[in-house]
Amino acid sequence: MKYIMDTEILADIGLTNSEIKVYIALLELGASTAGPILDKTGLHNSVVHMTLNKLIEKGLVSFSKEGKRKQYQPANPKHIIEYIEQKKENFQKILPELLAKQGLSKEKPEVTTFRGKKGIREILFELLDAGGKEHHTIGSPKESIMLGDAFWIDYHKQRAKRKIQAKLLLNESLRAWSKKSGYYSFADLKYYEKGFEPLSETIIRNDKVGILIWTEKPIGILIQNKEAADSYEKYFQFLWKKAKS
Repeated sequence: MKYIMDTEILADIGLTNSEIKVYIALLELGASTAGPILDKTGLHNSVVHMTLNKLIEKGLVSFSKEGKRKQYQPANPKHIIEYIEQKKENFQKILPELLAKQGLSKEKPEVTTFRGKKGIREILFELLDAGGKEHHTIGSPKESIMLGDAFWIDYHKQRAKRKIQAKLLLNESLRAWSKKSGYYSFADLKYYEKGFEPLSETIIRNDKVGILIWTEKPIGILIQNKEAADSYEKYFQFLWKKAKS
């Protein structure tokens, strides 16, 4: 089976679709003029040249001149880490101001809806920062793997590092994957019986509840309400007692 690169990871760090295509094409071509890049990406001439200029500004492409023609060279992929670190450093400069502006809002919504993988990640990080020492999950299905192994490994490492104990009630379809992955440290796992495979997943953390619906384009609902969280927690405890290890 041919391996297909998950280019969405590059989109997550701020590269556009055309920037991803041009950069990967250059990696495969090596040093190249614009012509072969046009042929390889299928993009319009103006889009390729505009994209190359943007990648040059980001430090991901360099060029030299051979007569009147430009020869483009991709930066070493390892340098993307430096690019990410620079973006992180720039963001941290304005983070205190952004947090101060958030604090001006007196009323915070009890229910927020998110769409897509990025939205689901946002909910998961909100839950990670929700406080408390228990992380309880109801019904995680195999579809949740769409976020990628690397994401889940990092997420649960962060949880364990914060000493947040997890009790995860997973769908049976995740049993083999969860055992193989081996990164569920500081966690207890149980499973639903075979044949019960809902696409929905519920996570309870402190006074927050995340409801994730793992459709092709996932939908997420974040509820911040202590009474609702307590109710879901009682439901979790009821299911946990009946589930199998």
